[in-house]
Amino acid sequence: MTDHALLLVNLGSPASTSVADVRRYLNQFLMDPYVIDLPWPVRRLLVSLILIKRPEQSAHAYASIWWEEGSPLVVLSRRLQQAMTAQWTQGPVELAMRYGEPSIESTLVRLASQGHKRITLAPLYPQFADSTVTTVIEEAKRVVGEKKLDVEFSILQPFYDQPEYLDALVASAKPYLMQDYDHLLLSFHGLPERHLTKLDPTGFHCFKDADCCKNAPPEVMATCYRAQCIRTAELFAQRMGLADGKWSVSFQSRLGRAKWIEPYTEARLDELAKSGMKKILVMCPAFVADCIETLEEIGDRGREQFREAGGEELVLVPCLNDDPQWARALSTLCERAPIAL
Repeated sequence: MTDHALLLVNLGSPASTSVADVRRYLNQFLMDPYVIDLPWPVRRLLVSLILIKRPEQSAHAYASIWWEEGSPLVVLSRRLQQAMTAQWTQGPVELAMRYGEPSIESTLVRLASQGHKRITLAPLYPQFADSTVTTVIEEAKRVVGEKKLDVEFSILQPFYDQPEYLDALVASAKPYLMQDYDHLLLSFHGLPERHLTKLDPTGFHCFKDADCCKNAPPEVMATCYRAQCIRTAELFAQRMGLADGKWSVSFQSRLGRAKWIEPYTEARLDELAKSGMKKILVMCPAFVADCIETLEEIGDRGREQFREAGGEELVLVPCLNDDPQWARALSTLCERAPIAL
């Protein structure tokens, strides 16, 4: 038996579409200090207020996209896990979720008990953010420390600009982009602006001018989520040979009153429709598996919004999911993952 396991980690999902399960999931998710980065008492009060109405609303949204096999995010992540078993020959391929089940803790404890001393930890997020990548790494460290596990990690780095990832993204999207369409919107998950400014190592670059992300120096680019998203979009557009004006970038999933990174997807959908665009394509390259943010937020609500604003057709381009080229690309990226100190 080899002892080099691969642990894929995605965000997670409620156990079911019941309001109780959705409330439990949202509480775990929103109480993560890397998600809502406020002092514990303030975060607890805010989340308690959110949990008054949000679980019922979210349960309805989850029910509208739930599959017979379960949560699309979990089902698609398991399919990727299965596709990866043929690619990763060094040991088992496991799957965990940062929130919900299967948990990072239970999966790591089981791997360690089976004698796997080296684990490649693969947060399935192309771009870096504390609320995605950092929280996965810190949870893994917490489990190892508390359970005194004898394991060593290699950690997959953000792969927003890696050729293998971009080539897989192009290959999976190409059939959709070969159709006639008016505009391609690359909609990334949003974040509060403060999540970016607090990570700015220079202390003075982020949001100081309109082109700050396009002119980000390497030390800023390393942790700037917005700059990495824009870079992914630019590299994708170059590979696809898209003309300027044929595509644009936006950010979705705002929550609360804080200022979030712009432009907002909701605003862009209205602008595109009102500018005469009749058929648009929407890709969501911050996600590698389709989920409530792609299927319901864009595929259902976004489509309805675009039509109400005067557009005719919104086509949601699927995420990479369990695409074979993506499985090969991910295996290559994981093999290059550096050992964590």
